[in-house]
Amino acid sequence: MTISKEKFFTKTYVVVIGALICCMLWGSAFPCVKIGYTLFNVDTSSYASLILFAGVRFTLAGVLVIAFGSLSQKKFLVPKKENIWRVGVVALFQTALQYTFFYIGLSNLTGVKSSILNGLGVFFTIIAACFLFRTEKFNLIKLAGCVLGFGGVVIMNLDGFSLDMSLTGEGFIIFSGLSSAIAAGFVKIFSKKENTTALCGWQFFCGGLLLVIIGLSLGGRISAAKPTSFLMLFYLAFLSACAFTLQGYLLKYNPVSRIAVFKSTNPLFGAVFSAIILGESEQLLSFTTLIALALVCGGIFIINTFGEKREKQNTKTRKHKKFHKKVKATAKKTVYRL
Repeated sequence: MTISKEKFFTKTYVVVIGALICCMLWGSAFPCVKIGYTLFNVDTSSYASLILFAGVRFTLAGVLVIAFGSLSQKKFLVPKKENIWRVGVVALFQTALQYTFFYIGLSNLTGVKSSILNGLGVFFTIIAACFLFRTEKFNLIKLAGCVLGFGGVVIMNLDGFSLDMSLTGEGFIIFSGLSSAIAAGFVKIFSKKENTTALCGWQFFCGGLLLVIIGLSLGGRISAAKPTSFLMLFYLAFLSACAFTLQGYLLKYNPVSRIAVFKSTNPLFGAVFSAIILGESEQLLSFTTLIALALVCGGIFIINTFGEKREKQNTKTRKHKKFHKKVKATAKKTVYRL
């Protein structure tokens, strides 16, 4: 007896394990990218080389997503002609801009600090969805979550009584989160008109290819230190392709809030993996880092757990009021006719 995809991907243990795997993969990217800089002899003082390395990774990630989507749907996955410009818009914000900022910012910061700062992307996504794209409502719970998250980042960057931040370090990681938030809004809107796998697979490929062209034209250079270096490159591409595909299936068969709640573990996994793999445990276990991590994770958890519930309750209340208005209007018309 075969189990349908819907029944399988809605099982509680599948949702929990699947969502945590996605967060673990994304969290492992922070130390792995830094290791990749060494394995490919990337000159971290050369922005062109950083951009080139990012471009190679995401071009490969695009190939993997497109290949998987084509195999699962038994046809070559291509976007519709009228949606090519939509792929271009997402590729610009999701891959080209986001990872230009991310790779440069990460080269100037520790993995622990970068993972916590990157958690701001969730708050930017909510703010953009509420005020820029207007796809959801803002409420006090979401405001409280954002305040906690931004408070964590302020504490993380306090040096005595002044904010210790640099444009190409903390600033670029924050810009990366902003670009990701704008991309998420476009993906939500554009996915109604295009296959989500095709949209994101081709935006990875096109955005990555654009970064490769820019990196090479600016004189960027990378070279494998040894043959096993390519294993790290493949893993970096694989984690993006795998996490996106798995999350796509989870979101397809479950409410968004049920999956989004696990995003609170993203900065946690990133910080822990960086501490273990890069030897940054001293920074992770510092008082300010632990408080900042708790505030950022807490803010994300509160928004995704209670914010969505409040929104659902408000939606039900609005529907209930509309129903009663229709009933009253119908009753008035009936009385008038009689």
